[in-house]
Amino acid sequence: MSHVPHELHEEFPEATETLHQLKTNDAHFARLADEYHTVNREVHRIETDVAPASDEVLEDLKKKRLHLKDQIAALLAAAANTAP
Repeated sequence: MSHVPHELHEEFPEATETLHQLKTNDAHFARLADEYHTVNREVHRIETDVAPASDEVLEDLKKKRLHLKDQIAALLAAAANTAP
């Protein structure tokens, strides 16, 4: 499959190490990251016409991806505020 835009390491390039740390050490964060990855891949498949879907389905998936990204951003910000 071709390059998938909106991967977490691209969305948060300044937090690559924190992303890795949280994925490894925080089960909740790992679940959010996995769900984001799954939704992001599905959006990409629809946008590239690999998987057919209605506009409503695509819009719902994009909203879900944004909501997950907001949650991930909040956890990254909290981790940055507690870092030594």
